[in-house]
Amino acid sequence: MSMLAGSAMAAGVLPSGIVPAQAQSVLKVGSTPTGMPFTFLDTKTNTIEGVMVDLIKAIAAAADFKVEVEGMQFSTLIASLTSNKIDMVAAAMYITAPRKEVIDFSDPIYTYGEGLLVPTSDTKDYVSFADMKGYTVGAQIGTAYVDVLQKTGLFGEVKLYKTSPDILADVNAGRVQAAFADAPIMAYTLKQGQFPNVRLVKSYKPTITGSVGIGIRKTDGELLKKVNTALAKLKADGSVDKILAKWGLE
Repeated sequence: MSMLAGSAMAAGVLPSGIVPAQAQSVLKVGSTPTGMPFTFLDTKTNTIEGVMVDLIKAIAAAADFKVEVEGMQFSTLIASLTSNKIDMVAAAMYITAPRKEVIDFSDPIYTYGEGLLVPTSDTKDYVSFADMKGYTVGAQIGTAYVDVLQKTGLFGEVKLYKTSPDILADVNAGRVQAAFADAPIMAYTLKQGQFPNVRLVKSYKPTITGSVGIGIRKTDGELLKKVNTALAKLKADGSVDKILAKWGLE
């Protein structure tokens, strides 16, 4: 309560019997401007849209709070949450053991793995990492793929990128031999036709599968309960499936 509000009530400014209406809490949600169909910047409205945005809005409605979605780089999301700049994360973020040491996650929402991107001039049917021994490959900073790729010891270099469009641009231009990124995001993005010289390798078998969830501070246990209760309700009544279907996910 502010000093002003406190002094106003103490001074008896409010007529007796009138209780001020409690404002519905507005929680800041960190998301990313890249990552179709999970999250992306709609340039027409200058707002972040996508699966995770629709989902957090539906969760908020079911749990009786409001959300304000703010766009930021993927690699800054967890630090922004732990430093109280935002209240939740709604992005294509895997629930992983290292991340769970720092923040909490809602129940899983959607499960998928990494996709392999190569130039269209490369027609080889890759299946595993071993097929790319010695290659220079790319991945996005802050994703679960980086550590795994670096620890294999198979690749000549693992180049790190700030965003997935940066990765696609380098594969498209032949500046990197292959790259790894979220398969459904890459499939959706490539359908838009902006990177005609990139293909998603259908024969490749993902090894880094995970589930995305809503990120919440470890100190916000009550909020986590509310989110999970709302999410269970939305799963049960088919709302989650409808949101996934809207964005082309099964």
